[in-house]
Amino acid sequence: MHDPLNTLNQLNEADFIALFSRIYEHSSWVAEELWRQKAAHPSEYFDSIDKIQTAMAHIVEQSSDEQKLILLRAHPDLAGKAALAGELTQESTSEQAGAGLDQCSEEELAYFLQLNDTYREKFGFPFIMAVKGATKDQILAGFEARTPNDWQTEFDRAMSEVHKIAGFRLADL
Repeated sequence: MHDPLNTLNQLNEADFIALFSRIYEHSSWVAEELWRQKAAHPSEYFDSIDKIQTAMAHIVEQSSDEQKLILLRAHPDLAGKAALAGELTQESTSEQAGAGLDQCSEEELAYFLQLNDTYREKFGFPFIMAVKGATKDQILAGFEARTPNDWQTEFDRAMSEVHKIAGFRLADL
């Protein structure tokens, strides 16, 4: 029987960091710190995916607000310009397609672009939502419900969504 955790424990540093760099969007620093923790305490983190997820979330939460903001800004807009240009990570492409964002009409796409611009202008980072299992209508409702929020509320919500996305990505390893 194949044990994915055993496989993870056998990875060398470069392969480990490459694999875990996909969990938090364009933020290899999280995977690098996870590797350092694994090297220092190999049995503590890697006997369950839940422990790995907790360790990664803790790394992010212990980082500065500035580092967290960089992490948020590393995420693409939903149905945004990067998606249109085919510049999303494999994970983001799959997640957005799963929510039907690759099937938007011209009108829907224009509305998403407008919502993205309004949100980014107000908060200084993209609208982030763990879209796995969501529909276009649910995503649009999320935009409409969250855009009136104050900055701190939305920063905290975006960080929560980032951790949900990481959980989904870890579960898919």
